[in-house]
Amino acid sequence: MFFFRMIFRSFSRQFKRRLLIAVTVCLSATVSVAMLGVVFDVGDKLNAELSTYGSNITVQPKADAVVNDLYNTGGDANSSASGTSESDPTTFLKESDAPKIKTIFWAFNITNFAPELNIHADVNCASESVDSSSCKASGVPIVGTWFAKTLHMDSGESTVAGMNGMRSWWKLDGSWPKDDSAQGLIGTTLASKLGVTKGDTVTLYKTTADGSRNKQRITITGIYDSGDSDNNAMYIPSSTAQVLANLPDSIDKIEVKALTTPDNDLARKASKNPNALTQDEWETWYCTAYPSSIAYQIEEVIPGSVAKQVRQVAALQGDVLQKTQAVMVLMTVLSLVAAAIAVANLMAASIGERGSELALLKAIGATDGAVSRLMFAETAVISLVGAIVGALLGSGVAQIVGHVVFGSGITMRPMVFVLVFVLLTLTVLIASFSSIRSILGLKPAEVLHGR
Repeated sequence: MFFFRMIFRSFSRQFKRRLLIAVTVCLSATVSVAMLGVVFDVGDKLNAELSTYGSNITVQPKADAVVNDLYNTGGDANSSASGTSESDPTTFLKESDAPKIKTIFWAFNITNFAPELNIHADVNCASESVDSSSCKASGVPIVGTWFAKTLHMDSGESTVAGMNGMRSWWKLDGSWPKDDSAQGLIGTTLASKLGVTKGDTVTLYKTTADGSRNKQRITITGIYDSGDSDNNAMYIPSSTAQVLANLPDSIDKIEVKALTTPDNDLARKASKNPNALTQDEWETWYCTAYPSSIAYQIEEVIPGSVAKQVRQVAALQGDVLQKTQAVMVLMTVLSLVAAAIAVANLMAASIGERGSELALLKAIGATDGAVSRLMFAETAVISLVGAIVGALLGSGVAQIVGHVVFGSGITMRPMVFVLVFVLLTLTVLIASFSSIRSILGLKPAEVLHGR
């Protein structure tokens, strides 16, 4: 009973100091849980955020990909009509093969995709009875694509794909065209040149490979501003573009937006030559959502295609992710170091103030080990309470960070709490060890006599 009364009086006299230890551990746990929670979830968040700015994988006919590699003629993957080529494509993929992209192993990581037929046509926005040179343009880039096409898969699932989701950063004055219609969008530069506004109708003229002259009237439903040279183009439904160019079921490009894992050494090795991988490396690479592995699987399901990751986007994702994680890990480490220093100082002061109590315990028969365990137990209980409260607060802070920065909540993984509690345990043990060592040097007779 005497032993427990001593503990009770000790807690009463040193309540403020113990409260400071609990608050210190609580703050450290809050920062650690919040930062590590974001670190474990930031990869998907950043990929989703960056993917709003365009595709990160492009699919082309194999012949075109070889030419692009040899002569570096590929344009910006996210600006279909901004390439330097003024000629129409000569090799094609089948539009009917495009939905197969959603059948690959990483189908759920494919958030959107859109096939394209990039052609050139003459545009006349005046009445056929009026010859107005100011309302004509030759060789205008025309992109035949999907806008919000609903696809019904063989598995029974449905998905919506098209430019409506691929070009979320566009500033659109008007509405998106309907698929399989005689509607279209026009860029601000081209609209200004022709004097066209939304609701107007223009006529497209196209000389096909067999020499015939086709025409198609298009109603402009909206004027878009892409912020780049794509503003010189028009976007119309792919089926309409195929009729105009007499190229049924033909596309020359597919833009794919996918949630991916940033490249590492294995992914870079595989992107150079997948056949150089060992069996274990192959399985790891194929079953990880690297851009190169997703591209490889797309090539498997679309005949005659070459799928390539947009290097600039992939590099940006990896670089931003690494820097963000590094900052958050550094904040976690600094919070733990600060907690260790604070706990060590508080315990040292506590032991100094309680010297007579600890000496009395040793005088009545308590061993150094028993006194040390007592101090450890007190500190552990106080730290545990602080850690639990800090973990709850940290979860809340992580959600605030997620909603403010990414617009969605953070998924708190159990591993985060386990890791934080392990780190805090080690921190408290290290901080306590140096202070408790001084207990071994206490001599009851000298302390109790005030020496």
